[in-house]
Amino acid sequence: MSAAGGARLTSQRVWTTLARQSFLVVAMVNRRGEGRSVGVSPAVDGDTVWFAAHGTDWKVDHLRHQPEVSLTVPVRRGGVLALVAPIPPATITCRATAEVLPVDRAPATVRRRLLMGQDVEKAVAAGTVMVRLTPHGDFVTYGVGVPLRTMLDTERARGRVPVARG
Repeated sequence: MSAAGGARLTSQRVWTTLARQSFLVVAMVNRRGEGRSVGVSPAVDGDTVWFAAHGTDWKVDHLRHQPEVSLTVPVRRGGVLALVAPIPPATITCRATAEVLPVDRAPATVRRRLLMGQDVEKAVAAGTVMVRLTPHGDFVTYGVGVPLRTMLDTERARGRVPVARG
């Protein structure tokens, strides 16, 4: 889908934007079929998104039971103008499959970012696990790759590209 001014939204651009974000929301379903969501601090490695959690956290239990989730990533826009004007964030949304893994199964770059210097043995002893989120389908975006003013036009601010790069 093309953005305003002829710029073309691409999967690569969405992945690059996603990799720069420090926060995202994972929406899931619990055992009773009730929707739940949680904010996490992500790390992107290739075509996967990771976060760390304690192995006994409720979110980990829900993900083990029902690994199909939705990700929503708010993308801050407007710089200092956002401090004085009501500028909504851009968003990236997609479906993903979660997999709870031992800490040592995460790539070294992911462990460095998410464990913040803690060594693997201490993280394991503390009960930490890694959650790998593998997005699939399409990225649905709002305000990504378009000028700030274009966000006022809901038709032109929307985008959809495949999760797969290429």
